[in-house]
Amino acid sequence: MSIAHAAWFKAPQTQKLLAVLEEARPDGARFVGGCVRNTLMGHEVDDIDIATQLTPDRVTEIAQAAGFAAHPTGIEHGTVTVVVNHHPFEITTLRRDVSTDGRRATVAFTESWEEDAARRDFRLNALYADASGQIHDPTGGGLDDARAGRVIFIGDAHTRLREDYLRILRFFRFNAWYAKGPLDPAGLHACADLAAGVETLSVERIWKETKKLLSAFNPRAAWEGMEAIEVRARALPEMTERNRLAALMALEADLMLPLDPMTRVAAALPDQLSAAALARRLKLSNEERDRLTSALGAEVRITSYMSLKEMRRAIYTLGNEAFRDRVMLAWAEAGLAKTQQWRALVAHAQMWTPPKLPLTGEEVMAAGVPAGPKVGAVLREVEAWWIDADFPDDKLSVIERLKAVAQGMA
Repeated sequence: MSIAHAAWFKAPQTQKLLAVLEEARPDGARFVGGCVRNTLMGHEVDDIDIATQLTPDRVTEIAQAAGFAAHPTGIEHGTVTVVVNHHPFEITTLRRDVSTDGRRATVAFTESWEEDAARRDFRLNALYADASGQIHDPTGGGLDDARAGRVIFIGDAHTRLREDYLRILRFFRFNAWYAKGPLDPAGLHACADLAAGVETLSVERIWKETKKLLSAFNPRAAWEGMEAIEVRARALPEMTERNRLAALMALEADLMLPLDPMTRVAAALPDQLSAAALARRLKLSNEERDRLTSALGAEVRITSYMSLKEMRRAIYTLGNEAFRDRVMLAWAEAGLAKTQQWRALVAHAQMWTPPKLPLTGEEVMAAGVPAGPKVGAVLREVEAWWIDADFPDDKLSVIERLKAVAQGMA
C-alpha cells in the first residue's frame, strides 16, 4: 500500500524536505497521522506531520542548512515546524511516554517506531508513510480500520484514556468524521467508565473539540453516543436541546445543505441565557458569543412564508449571518415540509446585501435640523420609512422624505 500518488506527497516542497531528511538519515523520517489517514480514506489533507528519529536540534540544523525556516513550535514535546516554500511541516522526534496524569504526558525521545505508535490514540492515527510512500502499520490494525471506517483505540482503551482524558472527546470526534458504522463497543464502554475525566479538561480544549466534532458532515451517531454515556452532559451541560440539533443535522444530511458548526451549537442551546452561560464557561470569543445569542433571539419572527419584503427587512435588522442561523433553526423545528420556501430564505440570506441608508447627519442638519439629539431622531424616522418602502435606491425620494420629517419636527 502506497500514498505516493497523493498531490501533497508529490508537491515540490514535500520532496525538497524529504530529500534533506533522507540524506541526513535514510528512512529516519516518515509521514504520520492525519495526512496518511486522510489520503487513504479519501479526505482532504490540511496539515502534514512528520515523525523522525532525528532529534529536534538536528532537525533544526538540517533545515536551516537547506535554507528552510525552522521554528521551535513545540520543542518541549520534540516538535519543530519547518517552512518550505511557505508550506509548514510539523516534524516531531519519535517519543515514548514516561508518565501521564490524564491531561499531559512527560515524554522521552526514542528511535523505535513501535514505541512512538504505541503512545498514540487510535490505530488509524498510527499509520506511517516512508519516503517512497510505502505505508507502515506498527499496531497491525490501522490499515484495516482506515479501509473499514473504524475508530479503535491502540491496545487497552482504558489505559489510553487514563493517559489523556481528551481522548474521550476525540473518540467521538473521530467517529463523527471517519466512522462508517456504529461506534466501537469497547471504546464506548471505556469512555463511559471514565466519563468523569472530561471534567478535568481545560474549557478551551473542550470548545475546540466540540467545534471540530460539529464540523463533520453527519455527526449524529457520535453525538448520540456522547448523550448516551453522559459525556455531553458533563462537558457541555448547557447544550440540552437534543431534538432541535438532531432535526437540524438530519435536515442538512438529507438535503445536502451547507453546514455551519456554530449554527449546530445554537440549535443545541435552548435559549439566549444558556448561550451566554456556555460562552462564559468555555471562554468563547465575543464574536462567538454574539453569534450564538443572535441566533437564539426572538425579536423577528421567522416563517417559511415570509415575503421578499419581510425577508429583506429581517436581514437588514439582524444581519445576514444571524438571519440564516434563525432560518435554519426554524426550519429544523418545522420539519421537511415547505422545503423550497425554506431554501429560498437561506439563499436570500447569502445573496442579498443590505444597503446603507443614503442619508448622512450632515444632510439632516443642512435641511434645517439643529445639531443634537434631533438629528438622530430624524435619521431614525427617515430610515423607518426607507425600510418600510423596501429600501428604494432613490436619493431624491429620501431627501424629500427628510424635508417632510424635518418640517414635522420643527
